[in-house]
Amino acid sequence: MRRVSTLSNLIFCSFLLLPAIASSQEKPQQNTGRPQTGWSTLVRGGAVYQFDSDLDDGGSYSSSRVNIEVGQNYAWSRRDTASFVLGYSYDVYDFSDGESGGIAFESPWEDIHTLSISSPLRKGIGERWTAFLIPSLRSTGESGADFSKTITGGGLTGVSCRFGDRLTIGPGIGVFTQIEDSATLFPVLIIHWKITDQLSLETGRGLAATLGPGLTLNYLATPSLRLAVGGRYEKLRFRLDKDGSVVNGIGEDSSFPLFASCSCNISPRAVISVMAGVETGGNVTLENSQGHSILEESYDSGIFSGITFRVRL
Repeated sequence: MRRVSTLSNLIFCSFLLLPAIASSQEKPQQNTGRPQTGWSTLVRGGAVYQFDSDLDDGGSYSSSRVNIEVGQNYAWSRRDTASFVLGYSYDVYDFSDGESGGIAFESPWEDIHTLSISSPLRKGIGERWTAFLIPSLRSTGESGADFSKTITGGGLTGVSCRFGDRLTIGPGIGVFTQIEDSATLFPVLIIHWKITDQLSLETGRGLAATLGPGLTLNYLATPSLRLAVGGRYEKLRFRLDKDGSVVNGIGEDSSFPLFASCSCNISPRAVISVMAGVETGGNVTLENSQGHSILEESYDSGIFSGITFRVRL
């Protein structure tokens, strides 16, 4: 079975930094009585559990993820901002009932830690245009992995254009390294389209505890209740334990999740969401320390559910 295609890698990379871009785009803001300049803090996170999914060569696996992200932002105006964002994710995998020769039998990884740092910058140009620059650094590895071999990084830059009150769209370009894989140069298209007063379509982060920003259709049922459906491409690629069965090896988990969510504004500055969905097109890969495939298997569609929150201070 071949590895994830180059096209999929490009899709993943183009989505990877979209949360920071999308959150930096100009949107209507609530009147909170506070100035739109100065310092602000954003805290978001959550937890997601994926139920057992059967692997092609026997056995199954389940996974859970918890995530927390803290960002400090300074705004000179609504369109001129600089941010510093720290994130941490903890993924736990449980392989079971494996047969000899399969990934479940090898149970090649358990606990995965991801640390991330990014610094989104945004500058308004004239009445309609906004430029952005987003450098980013990330460490993704199993407990016991050599930290120096877990690091990837890159950056993205581009512009967006605001067409009236209903549409913001713009291109970007960036480069991002991958663990024992070629760096990719990729295009990005971002969009925030208010189709009606209640219906909107946007790219960007769907849920704080998930890795895969994608495309989301939102319905504002009431001023404080939002329903959404969406899909995205997710890929988690990480370095394995330096003392494990595959020394300094690489693991990868990729899929196309489809989800539905319900978000409630519990205050003007706090949102809580519940969601559920199905992982489709799933694939897990075990590689050696040079990135050459050892084992690769698809897994059946699996159900997942979770809860997330977002608080702006």
